[in-house]
Amino acid sequence: MAKTRDLTPDNAEELTELYEEYEWWEDREVDGVRTALAETEVVVGVECETSGKSGDGDLVAAARVLTDYTYYANVFDVIVAADRRGEGFGEILMEAVVDHPDLQSVVGLSLLCRRGLVPYYESVGFDLFDPEMEIPEGGVERLVRMTYEQTN
Repeated sequence: MAKTRDLTPDNAEELTELYEEYEWWEDREVDGVRTALAETEVVVGVECETSGKSGDGDLVAAARVLTDYTYYANVFDVIVAADRRGEGFGEILMEAVVDHPDLQSVVGLSLLCRRGLVPYYESVGFDLFDPEMEIPEGGVERLVRMTYEQTN
């Protein structure tokens, strides 16, 4: 049986263990994850109760949401345990994110994903963003995503 819960900095070790399953998050360490959890407005986890274990079950999925609680909420770090994919935990997780009480007044909930995951996110209610927008001066213009990489 699965249940959802909000994650806190106290959950940094178990979330770090989940991140370690995927190569692109291999650089995440417990202290950094603890800081990220402390500075993230909404963090949802899905646990699967294990037989014979009392209390919290094993963390099998998680997502972080950065938000201003009004206009924007961006979902980051959506993860499902590699050996638990296809069991519905991702759907439970995304439903918990969308239905989270702290996000109900937010107009725009969005996320970035790999192209191969578009059908999955569409299946849980997300729409592909059309980056063409009307501009105040008239006409339309394509929006582009830009990133800044900090170099030390």
